[in-house]
Amino acid sequence: MAAATQSVESVTGLLEECLSKQGFEVHPLKVGWYNSLLPATLRLSCPDDSLALVVLSTPAMFEQAFLPFMEERGCRVVTDPIDQCVKHCVTSAVSQCFPGQEVDLRFDYELLPSRKPKFLAQTAAHVSGAAFYYQQSDVTDQPWAERKMFGVCVHPRFGGWFAIRALLVFGDVTLGSEMVQPIPPDCVPTRESRIQLLEAFNFHWQDWSYRDVVRPVQTYSQKQRDYFSTPPSQRFDLLRTWGFLPREDHQPETSSDTQNQGKGHG
Repeated sequence: MAAATQSVESVTGLLEECLSKQGFEVHPLKVGWYNSLLPATLRLSCPDDSLALVVLSTPAMFEQAFLPFMEERGCRVVTDPIDQCVKHCVTSAVSQCFPGQEVDLRFDYELLPSRKPKFLAQTAAHVSGAAFYYQQSDVTDQPWAERKMFGVCVHPRFGGWFAIRALLVFGDVTLGSEMVQPIPPDCVPTRESRIQLLEAFNFHWQDWSYRDVVRPVQTYSQKQRDYFSTPPSQRFDLLRTWGFLPREDHQPETSSDTQNQGKGHG
């Protein structure tokens, strides 16, 4: 498949048309932008001028995709329900939008045989311009001495109320030099606010205050907060009380996640 910026817009638009009604965003990037920030062991093994798309879930995804998915398919869910919902939505959209085309799908919960992640979600979101990845190195005169501080992405519209779910790599779509790397909006520009953000994320992530570092246009509904506040091992029981799963002794596997966006897969 061909080549230019218009083609990129066409590919992105097709996928976004399918996924936006389910509460997802789609952002394009060049593989080279992503690979340039990573060691060789974590780079994508395709040409730097190949197209990739990063898929984010917005607060609307829970009601627009997840609950309908559980209503329809809940009795067949055998692993983490959110993971299965995202996989179903994204793979269905890819099959519908790009039939017969080879697309390398990578989900945030997947690991390589080396136990390394299949893609670094926050790096992909940053280089696509979707969200700014604030890291310890973004703070001057750090107050934490030798302590390791984990970074966190902030979305210009949703703050921390979103998640990075998947990366789609189109190895046969070659991008030209006219596609310029966007700069993600710096929503947390001062040293003091960056310290506050990283400390809230690292030390107080369970109160979710880091998500409100900027004023969001939408946050999680109370039902969604209840779900993600519940420990992963107890979420199937919660879904049973909501009527989405049969009451039985079988307990499927669950997974958890730290920022994909937030510590608990939300």
